[in-house]
Amino acid sequence: MNPLRKGSPDFLLLFLTLILTGFGIVMVFSASSATAAIDYNDSLHFTKRQIIWACAGLFFMLILMNIPFQSWKKLIFPIFLLAIASLVLVLFIGVEINGARSWFQIGPFGGQPTEFAKLAVIMYLATLISRKGEKFRDFKRGLLPVMIIVGVVCALIMMQPDLGSCFILVLTAGLVIIAGGANLKHILLSGLFLGSILGFVVGGYFLFTPADQIKSYRIDRFTAYLDPWSDPMDTGFQLIQSLYAFGHGGVTGAGFGQSIQKLHYLPYAYNDFIFAVIGEELGLIGALTVLLVLLLLMWRALIISLRCPDIFGTLLGTGIVGMIGIQATINLGGVTGLIPITGVTLPFISYGGSSLLVTLMSMGILLNISRYSNT
Repeated sequence: MNPLRKGSPDFLLLFLTLILTGFGIVMVFSASSATAAIDYNDSLHFTKRQIIWACAGLFFMLILMNIPFQSWKKLIFPIFLLAIASLVLVLFIGVEINGARSWFQIGPFGGQPTEFAKLAVIMYLATLISRKGEKFRDFKRGLLPVMIIVGVVCALIMMQPDLGSCFILVLTAGLVIIAGGANLKHILLSGLFLGSILGFVVGGYFLFTPADQIKSYRIDRFTAYLDPWSDPMDTGFQLIQSLYAFGHGGVTGAGFGQSIQKLHYLPYAYNDFIFAVIGEELGLIGALTVLLVLLLLMWRALIISLRCPDIFGTLLGTGIVGMIGIQATINLGGVTGLIPITGVTLPFISYGGSSLLVTLMSMGILLNISRYSNT
């Protein structure tokens, strides 16, 4: 491969990343201050943690922005093994939160290895597919190894269990497979395979969950969105409060800091359901503006990826864009009641250290790809 000419990182992509990260910190403050003041006697409890994670993420983003993306092809094997090891290790020494053993806890800070595993899988698939070239169109030597890799990682994630992350990983892997130029027949077979994986994911979700939790928590998450009013004080409570927030916000919003639902009505207002607070405080106009900025960022990142002269960079960038876009779609779908709630954060904006850290690291890789793209 001929050396690629290095240019400046894409300013628009960097600007949108900083805007969304800063906006996320502001909204975490607004959504969490009341809860933090009561539970921790510090209205800035969650905000300060989010700022720390954001600073760490921006620091790594700047570093990764200056590391040639081609370098990851040489390091991907140990990175992938480390990701697999962390997924295994968390099952034994991880902390259980909301029925899932998916967290490492170090002092006051915690992290989810699944977030790093998603990025590692994208990097591994991009490396594998780009190295195989035309061989990737052969099922046994091309697509089958990719399916096995995705299946193994999904199985480990489902043992936690973490359904939302599994959906994101499977759908993102499917996107990378298609972008990698798999044979049309094999793409159809991969669609059937990914569908079976999703079925396995759902089955595993119930298999590895205690029966009492399945009865009161897991199945309810899949059915409450169909008719939350059938059980408004229990299974449908979270979604109903979210819809109340959007209704209260109307077109122009109640005003920044004026959300009613965040005052201990809407659970996880600063995390999974932060978009509901955005809709309540900033209204339809504010919510659509946030969506527009997110779409603009993903569009710009996709253009950068597709214009990269290196197939590895194209696949890596496309996978990252897919991961962010799919995660945002699942979060927004759950908050608005279009799909079942899965506990997935909104990229850049929701409170969550490991999620924000990996998202910003991913943007650092995309910004480096932009330095070699013909944009």
